[in-house]
Amino acid sequence: MSPKVTVLDYGSGNLRSAQRALEAAGAEVVVTTDLSAAERADGLVVPGVGAFAACMAGIEAAQAGPVIADRVMAGRPVLGICVGAQIMFDSGDEHGVVTKGLGLLPGAVTRLAARRVPHMGWNLLDAPSGSTLFTGVEADARCYFVHSYAALPNAELDAVALVTTSTHEHATFVAAAERGPLAVAQFHPEKSGAVGARVLRNWIATL
Repeated sequence: MSPKVTVLDYGSGNLRSAQRALEAAGAEVVVTTDLSAAERADGLVVPGVGAFAACMAGIEAAQAGPVIADRVMAGRPVLGICVGAQIMFDSGDEHGVVTKGLGLLPGAVTRLAARRVPHMGWNLLDAPSGSTLFTGVEADARCYFVHSYAALPNAELDAVALVTTSTHEHATFVAAAERGPLAVAQFHPEKSGAVGARVLRNWIATL
């Protein structure tokens, strides 16, 4: 049987494109606001677009934070995408306003230190040995990004997670991170062609 994946609808995210990509990668997918479905699913996907603070407000309004944290603490897979990845970190700093994140990964999300933002386009990734998400992905593979903010690499994160980085102009940022059952992708797997499809298949294979 196909693994059952819930895409959490908390008012933010490209829900249907994520659903289609996950289904194409082999999962049975439901998009829902139902937290009990999020608890029961083999895998939970947390999407997100727009501002960190708005996404966290949506998570809090839906009372979804404890469900996400409980799944991670129980060793049950969660995948965060784009701003859904960012909110897994300790905090987000937008225009000088700091918003608390879910704190499941150490570090802060800040504006890219680059001349051209938002960063939109295909970028190379530097994935570590042992990465599950990037198993079988060629070293010169590119993924698709649309963002102005990202988590920065830091020693505390490196100590607890496998961290994949990318660089826009001279700004190096966290492109993905894997910590036990929690995986996050700053890029959009659902928009990253064959490479993104492989990333999703790799994640689904862990369910």
